[in-house]
Amino acid sequence: MQYITAGESHGSELTAIVTGVPAGLSLSQANLNSDLARRQAGYGRGDRQKIEKDAAIITGGVRFGKTTGAPVCVKVINRDWENWASRMAPFGNLPDGYQREVTPRPGHADLVGALRTNTDDCRNILERSSARETAARVAAGAIAKEFLGDVGVDVFSYVISIGDASMDAPDLDTIDPCQVEFSEVRCPDEEASARMMAAIDEAAAAGESLGGTFRVVATGLIPGLGNYATGGERLTSRLGGAVFSIPAIKGVEFGMGFGVSRLPGSCVHDEIVLEEGHFRRTSNNAGGLEGGMTTGEPLVITAAMKPIPTLMTPLRTVDLDTLEEAQASRERSDVCAVPACAVVAEAEVALVLADAYTRAFGDTSMADLKASMLSYLDRISTYSR
Repeated sequence: MQYITAGESHGSELTAIVTGVPAGLSLSQANLNSDLARRQAGYGRGDRQKIEKDAAIITGGVRFGKTTGAPVCVKVINRDWENWASRMAPFGNLPDGYQREVTPRPGHADLVGALRTNTDDCRNILERSSARETAARVAAGAIAKEFLGDVGVDVFSYVISIGDASMDAPDLDTIDPCQVEFSEVRCPDEEASARMMAAIDEAAAAGESLGGTFRVVATGLIPGLGNYATGGERLTSRLGGAVFSIPAIKGVEFGMGFGVSRLPGSCVHDEIVLEEGHFRRTSNNAGGLEGGMTTGEPLVITAAMKPIPTLMTPLRTVDLDTLEEAQASRERSDVCAVPACAVVAEAEVALVLADAYTRAFGDTSMADLKASMLSYLDRISTYSR
């Protein structure tokens, strides 16, 4: 199951095409729209979220609520397009008085993108590198999450820290997904949520932006998904690459992450036991992955997001026309988007996991995939008796 997106931040729409979706998968319009709404929510979001009200429009690959086996095409309309139509039109001439973006923002793709593509207008770069594109990823990921739900897998996320405000590391069994969604910063700890919101308020008053960390968890996975034989097919590399593909992600950890480097092996590796005919681990320091494959334990990924590059108190840059010092451009932006970024990461993780299932058990139809998966589960259960 693979995807590709197209469209710009202020273009008419964003589009995602998802291939490898088995026939017979039931899709819910409400579930797709719910994930899009979750991406738009969160304390510290900017005015753009007041304009947009994202909804998924399926234009191919689905008939009467079920996938047909053809590529699924889903689009998300940009309501702000009407304010940008003259400046973002595919054809015609630029309007009179149009000002090119020539003061690239430090920390954004503006400058290096302009150098790479030989353009004198950073607008060509920032429109596509904008995190607005992730709305299409979330729409694609919602399809993957529907698939995973049908095979018994749940994917969720929560925020651990924003700026220097953080929660204590919780036991996964104590995380209540409902409590996460009720929090304005998607943190299951009420006291930590209050500190995070206060940090966002302080940053907004100072013209600053804030990053943070979040965790994505997938439960119900079967063991053996992925591949140990080639580096590119290891789930560790595929999941890491998927999460790193999200704008502003600067670090990814699995399980204990960097903590494993400070401990002896006996305190790191998860011991194997046999319980009721199934192999189990006595701990999950590996985060559900060994040798690039799932162990059957919960997949645990932690990611770090840097502060958003657009600052209301701009940093220094160089004007591309005059080559003199200038202030970086200011594009309408968020103060903090860590809660939203966690939802995007859910989508990316779900797409990789869904692809791993279809690689292992086929992508022709849900009926055949489930039959193949049950046969596999019976075999490995027999092996462990």
